[in-house]
Amino acid sequence: MRILHTSDWHLGRTLHGVDLLGHQAAYLDHLVELVRSEGVGAVLVAGDVYDRAIPPVDAVNLLSDTVARLAEHADVVLTPGNHDSAIRLGFGASLMRPGVHFRTRVPDVGAPVLLDPASRGGSGGQVAVYAVPYLDPDGVRWELADGCGCGEPDAPEAQDAPAPTAPSAPAAERRPLPRSHEAVTAAAMRRIAADVAARRAAGQGERVRNVVMAHAFVVGGQASESERDIRVGGVDSVPAGVFGGVGVDYVALGHLHGPQKVSVPSDVSRETTGQGGAGATMARYSGSPLAYSFSEMHQKKSTVLLDLDATGEARTELVPAPVPRRLSEVSGTLDELLGAPGDAYTDDWLRVFVTDESRPAEMYARVRGRFPHALQVQHRPPRTAEREVVSVVGSGRDPLEVTHEFVQHVTGSGPGPTEAAALRTALERALASERSA
Repeated sequence: MRILHTSDWHLGRTLHGVDLLGHQAAYLDHLVELVRSEGVGAVLVAGDVYDRAIPPVDAVNLLSDTVARLAEHADVVLTPGNHDSAIRLGFGASLMRPGVHFRTRVPDVGAPVLLDPASRGGSGGQVAVYAVPYLDPDGVRWELADGCGCGEPDAPEAQDAPAPTAPSAPAAERRPLPRSHEAVTAAAMRRIAADVAARRAAGQGERVRNVVMAHAFVVGGQASESERDIRVGGVDSVPAGVFGGVGVDYVALGHLHGPQKVSVPSDVSRETTGQGGAGATMARYSGSPLAYSFSEMHQKKSTVLLDLDATGEARTELVPAPVPRRLSEVSGTLDELLGAPGDAYTDDWLRVFVTDESRPAEMYARVRGRFPHALQVQHRPPRTAEREVVSVVGSGRDPLEVTHEFVQHVTGSGPGPTEAAALRTALERALASERSA
């Protein structure tokens, strides 16, 4: 079966004040065309569909239109990330058309969406997709603590398979899970493992291939500046081994914005039972479709095209995402930037460092005149390699002298005559206002 793995759309996000919704729409157009042209049978969106819990109306409309278009060609499974509101994203899930699955409820982690490849032009046995929404330890450490593997499907027509049920522990015997992402994710994977084992034991027909979607920071992944901090008590990561050893063929990860593989320890259960060829679970972050900070400017954005053969062996290909405008960084004196060296950057979203020793007059306006898409403009004068000396400002220091030193520290040179006069006037007015209060 051919599957498209994507995540971290962050619909409604801006980049230093620039509205990105039009560029996000262009990516989603690309996604729909990719599904159509490549014969994709299922699209998995692993969290952070929206950029915030209450998204703008235009972002909601864009998602609605995109899901409807994708569903014409493939099954669609979405789960929330830490930026989404699970309740708002999953509202009306039971009313969705067949083939559209919003999996937002924690009790459903052990109840897979069962996909039939034959209905979408594929082959082989069913593919079970276990959708794990972002698990906030504070919110789910009680909910996942009772060991129950049960979960109700979103809707009868969605063909989501009920997981095997297990009795909950008496309330008096229940203890919350440790307050960490590892603990709650491991608890979710135990429910998934129980369901995988039950289906394997049933042994009906061809082998069921198993895919897990999860929105988490997995150990070994490389983070960017634009992912929201999810630390809880200093613990924000999940060991990759949590996903191994349970018969999972592919882990579709969301949260980190750079496309990357994550190494998962060998899956012993697959090696010993012959359920799969290589015996290892493949895990990958698809990354975000657009760069959402300058820390991502060297990342090559893409979507994962996944092929699962009849044995569960996973092969992936990264399909480049369209680039609306390149992110770049440039530095130099203002004269250098306004000259020929700046020609290559005029169409880029840009972070500019002006390195003149003194702040040039009308620096920002002149830079923006040269680079209309500059998003950040900073004066960064050259510094000596000497160790910085930190001065303690006491009550006996002359305030005017302190302000002069501050200007020297920030700009690399002391205030000129006009600036010094302005500083003196401002200080005298402040003192006069203080006396009259």
